Amino acid sequence: MSTVAKLLNTISQPVWHIHPEETVFQALALMDEKGIGALPVMYGGQLVGIVSERDYARKVILKGRSSRDTPIKEIMTRQVLYVTPEQSMDDCMVIMTSKHIRHLPVIDNKKMIGLISMGDVVKQIINEQQDRIKELENYISWEENY
Repeated sequence: MSTVAKLLNTISQPVWHIHPEETVFQALALMDEKGIGALPVMYGGQLVGIVSERDYARKVILKGRSSRDTPIKEIMTRQVLYVTPEQSMDDCMVIMTSKHIRHLPVIDNKKMIGLISMGDVVKQIINEQQDRIKELENYISWEENY
């Protein structure tokens, strides 16, 4: 099973983020522009929260608030779950499925170095399984020929 560090090496997209004083509307516009579903919230170079489309739906729309007037700091998730580069894809899947989250920041030496999604993790696991199947097929083929 590969690690988060190996997964990060396959992701070439930069990690977009937002400041807690910016508005929900600004966050939604950035998520739309970049085709992403969540943004880390950074203040002074430190991760202070995360905001997702789900936060918008539950904490703005359903509460009758205005996305243009609501600052990110009022709806962001403050207690952010994260992983380290050394953790496995299994660790990520356990956290994501048990806590019902789709994005995990990657923290190394107290700095955020990446953001992985459930889709990234699933893709990595599938690729590893396909590689293992090919290895086994090659081994079986080799055994049958010798």
